[in-house]
Amino acid sequence: MKLNGIKENEDFYYNEQGYKVFTEKFHLKRGYCCKSGCRHCPYGYDKKTDTFIKKAKN
Repeated sequence: MKLNGIKENEDFYYNEQGYKVFTEKFHLKRGYCCKSGCRHCPYGYDKKTDTFIKKAKN
């Protein structure tokens, strides 16, 4: 997936250390889990156990 056209504060933001953090919206647009243990993973991936945890829908 090309990262052209991503928007700050919609698809990502910068954390206190200056790292780019992708949002849940970005991950859903991408369409799959990268299994990197992303902070806003909408797929429920747990890097420590290498499993997917079902998230309760609101």
